[in-house]
Amino acid sequence: MSATPAGPAPGERVPLGRTGLTVSRLGLGLAPIGGMFAPVPPEAATATVERAWELGIRLYDTAPVYGYGRSETCAGAALADKPRDAFVLCTKVGRLIEPGGPDIQPLWADPPPGVGPRLDHSYAATHRSVAESLDRLGLDRVDVLHIHDPDLDYPTALGGAYRALDELRRDGVIGAVSLGVNHPAVAARFVREAPAPGPDCVLVAGGCTLLDRSAADDLLPLCADRGIAVMAAGVITPALAAAERAAVRAVCDRHGVPPLAAALQLPLCLPAVATVLVGARTPEEITESATQLTHPIPKAFWPELAAAVEGGGAGR
Repeated sequence: MSATPAGPAPGERVPLGRTGLTVSRLGLGLAPIGGMFAPVPPEAATATVERAWELGIRLYDTAPVYGYGRSETCAGAALADKPRDAFVLCTKVGRLIEPGGPDIQPLWADPPPGVGPRLDHSYAATHRSVAESLDRLGLDRVDVLHIHDPDLDYPTALGGAYRALDELRRDGVIGAVSLGVNHPAVAARFVREAPAPGPDCVLVAGGCTLLDRSAADDLLPLCADRGIAVMAAGVITPALAAAERAAVRAVCDRHGVPPLAAALQLPLCLPAVATVLVGARTPEEITESATQLTHPIPKAFWPELAAAVEGGGAGR
């Protein structure tokens, strides 16, 4: 009997849909190095990005709101000595970071003093946001621009932010227009309603997890049909929650599969998903995710897991 093959290598490169960009199967989400829940010293942020690079990871995702600019600044410093054509960098539009910005988020442990985010998906704010991100990053370009949380002001995001990013795409300033969403249904609506050619990518946090595959109901088939790449995020916390559910834990134990390995590999079994994004605040955390991505998982595991989840009523 042949051995179960290993899972994907974190540095395996795949096309990012129709964009012409290629990304690694594992991407590094840079919210944690912006100080999510706990401060991260600049040297630890740089070490984390450096370890990801050593592991072959070539996709990095940040946002202005992550630590109110701190994540972008740390990311740019850590990537400054890397060949620019060797990696794909994503950031977001939809919130400006400015003095007295009112939309404070308490999850950032050590934001720069005196500034905060202000929600603004307008055309002018989008151009300003891109320029300010480039200044913080200190790099010559961003490859993928996500419209961040378009559901918070959907009409403006569609008529303002998307229009601005579409122009930047046509002018060759950015490589791809994307969405950064927590709700698959929001992304599916946006994809259908955006003027052609529409978004190139979707970053969805949730809906592609062990307990919730709701993105597969509508969003993923829609994206597959249109050649839109999906980046799956938010997979680890649901994985740990799933480990506490007896039926799911029993399937994992029966096949010798760590829940984290299953959570990281599941999205890559779904239509249109090109890559999985994971956050990390230390080199050890990103090393563990990379290791679990390659953990062998037998084919019989997946249908048993699906049956266990459906039997528990999760996923819808």
